[in-house]
Amino acid sequence: MDFEDFIISPRNFKTESWQIGSRITKDIKEDSIVLLFVSDYRGAGGDAEVQDFTAVRKEFYKLSQLDFEIPVVDLGDLVSGKSVQDSHYILQEVLSACHYKRALPVIIGGSSDFAFSLFSTLNFHKKNINYTQISNIISLQQGEQINEHTFLGKILGSKNFSIKNYHHLGYQKHLNEADSIRLIKEVQFDIVRLAEMMNSTEKTEPFFRKTDLVTLNCDAVESFSEPFSMNPQVNGLNRREICAYMKEIGLSENLKSVGIFNYNIYSENQLNHQLLAQMIWYLIEGINIQRSHPRERHYEQFYVLIDDDQYAFKRDTFSNLWYFGDDDNIENCIPCSKKDFEEAKRGTLNPRLTF
Repeated sequence: MDFEDFIISPRNFKTESWQIGSRITKDIKEDSIVLLFVSDYRGAGGDAEVQDFTAVRKEFYKLSQLDFEIPVVDLGDLVSGKSVQDSHYILQEVLSACHYKRALPVIIGGSSDFAFSLFSTLNFHKKNINYTQISNIISLQQGEQINEHTFLGKILGSKNFSIKNYHHLGYQKHLNEADSIRLIKEVQFDIVRLAEMMNSTEKTEPFFRKTDLVTLNCDAVESFSEPFSMNPQVNGLNRREICAYMKEIGLSENLKSVGIFNYNIYSENQLNHQLLAQMIWYLIEGINIQRSHPRERHYEQFYVLIDDDQYAFKRDTFSNLWYFGDDDNIENCIPCSKKDFEEAKRGTLNPRLTF
C-alpha cells in the first residue's frame, strides 16, 4: 500500500541543533519511534475533517533531544476514510508496516475507539497481549458500530483476540455504571481508581512494566479554562502526574504500541498543545532509558512466611523493581511494588498476586 495516498506529510519547522525537531525524519525506520496524528473523531461524536496539528508539532519540535539515540519519525497526518471502518482499516495497514520494521507506533489524536485498531494489529503479530488503558470511563456497551463506548467490549469479547492481562487505570466511580466495574473485577482484570494514581506512580508502575500496548484517553486528564479533551473533566490526572505516567509507559520492557486519544485538537489554547507535546516527549524519554538498560539482569530473592504458606519476592538489582513468584524465569513472575513486599512481611498479601 502506498501511504502517500493516506498520509499528509508534516511541514518542516526551523529548529536548533539541540532540539528534537532537528533529528526527526519522515520515513519509517527499523527500531524507531513513529508518530502518526489522527483527525477522525467520529467515534467520540466529532467529525473526520483533517485537523491542523501544527501547534502541537511546534511545541514538540522545540523540546530538547538530550542524549536520545532512538530515531524519531513523524509520518504526518492520517487522512480519514469515508467511514469509521475505513479509517480503522487504513490505520491498521500503517501500524502493521511499523511492526514489520520493529518500529514503535505512537498514535496521537482521534477518538478512543482507535485502540481497537492498535490491539487488533498487534494481535496479528503477537499473542497473549498485556494491555493497559488509562481512562476515566469503563464502557462495555454492545453494538455493531465501533465507537468510544463499544471498542473495549469488542476487544475483551472477541474470540479472535489473545489477551493475557488487562489493566484499567484511572476510572472515576461517579462516572461509571456499577455493573461495568463489577464485571471487570469478576473476570479478575486489574482496575485502579483515579485516587490511587495521584501524587505517585509507585502503586501502578507494575501495571506498565510488562505491558505490550498502552492507550490513554485524554478525558482522564483534568481540564481547566479550555477543555484538554473531547469530554473534559474537572477531576483527573494533573499536568505533572500525566507526564510522569507517560515516562512510566515508555519504561515498559515490552512496549510495542501507544495511543493518545480524545485530545481536543479543536482547542486554541497553547498550554494544551504544550502539555500534549511534553507528554509525547516524556514517553520518548522513557523508551530511550528502557532501551539503554542492560539485557542481563540479576535478582535477589526473598521469602516471606504468611501463616503456613511461603511466598517468594525478587528484586532487580539494577532497576530496584520488584516481582512476585518463585519461578526461575522472570517472565513468569508478577511485577509488583516494594510496598507489596513490605505488606507481605507484615502478614498481608496483595490479592492480585494470588490470581
